[in-house]
Amino acid sequence: MATIPIDQLDEALRRAHPELDAVRAATEAPVYLVGGAVRDLLLGRGRSDVDLVVVGDAAALAGKLGAETVEHERFATAKVRLDGHEVDIAAARAETYPQPGALPEVEPAEEIETDLGRRDFTINAMAVPLRGEPSLIDPHGGGADLDAGLLRVLHAGSFADDPTRALRAARYAARFGFRLEPGTEQLLRSADLETVSADRRRTDLLRLAAEPEAARGFELLGEWGLVEPRPEGVALARRVGELLAAAPWQGVAPRDRAVLAAALGGPGSEGQLAVARPERPSRAVELAGGHDPVELVLARALGAEWLDPYLLEWRQVKLEIDGEDLIAAGVPQGPAVGRGLDEALRRKLDGEIAGREAELKTAVAAARG
Repeated sequence: MATIPIDQLDEALRRAHPELDAVRAATEAPVYLVGGAVRDLLLGRGRSDVDLVVVGDAAALAGKLGAETVEHERFATAKVRLDGHEVDIAAARAETYPQPGALPEVEPAEEIETDLGRRDFTINAMAVPLRGEPSLIDPHGGGADLDAGLLRVLHAGSFADDPTRALRAARYAARFGFRLEPGTEQLLRSADLETVSADRRRTDLLRLAAEPEAARGFELLGEWGLVEPRPEGVALARRVGELLAAAPWQGVAPRDRAVLAAALGGPGSEGQLAVARPERPSRAVELAGGHDPVELVLARALGAEWLDPYLLEWRQVKLEIDGEDLIAAGVPQGPAVGRGLDEALRRKLDGEIAGREAELKTAVAAARG
């Protein structure tokens, strides 16, 4: 499945990531492009998130690049912006896990191969040096697994060390159409997600939900027995993804939150909205108002077609008058002002009045009535 020959990798790297010329000029230390960026180059997918590993001081390299840096001491990493692109720089390191699911304990490593050995899957355990002869450092056979469309862990304890790798497996399998290597599948089915915090699980589930093929990822998690989608959750997640990709729902709700809620269970009131049949625009506004956008898109995916005109028209209807106009007309300050404005807006939505004069007359009458 890899599309870039190794002898063309350096050229492809320079074309996809010209900002890395600044890194080459800033240091003599061994620096490597690693992980997903290498994988995506080999697949011919162009730019990807840039992760660099330096055998040395990551913060010192970041400082030489003359950019504002954010340093994370625990993991010996730094973040810089080069030509508008975010670049993560990490010191080569080895990791040990004191207990299943715990955050790793790290120590410096003197070889890139040691750093690659701590990664999740072989396809993410490759590196390309930024200096010297162009080459692919691939100690675990990631290139061959790319060609075969396989996800393979590096060692038998991988999912015990970090069970969220099982969630990442669903993300990569859905994104690339890969399948699990048989031994990896056996290990994955035994992963215990309860050994990691709910926050860490949710973070990886949201990353999956943000993927274009998220529904397939949740379907795989269900097949593997790791996460149980709600009834019809996979189909609902697919429908939500389709809605958020096109007008008028595009951008209405965060895709990751909405797809995750669709797959595993939402805020809770979308079912009530879905079965509602408001007879008037004012009733639709009353029903939909105050609901989280995620609930609205879930309800629409469940069949609430009335939410389309609500989104496009009704929620944007405003009065030409305000409370000051009612007070000037003799309505005392207090609840009566709000009552009058509410009634005027209701009647305007339902097409019973139009224009400033009619709004004011209706609002004053309702306030006094």
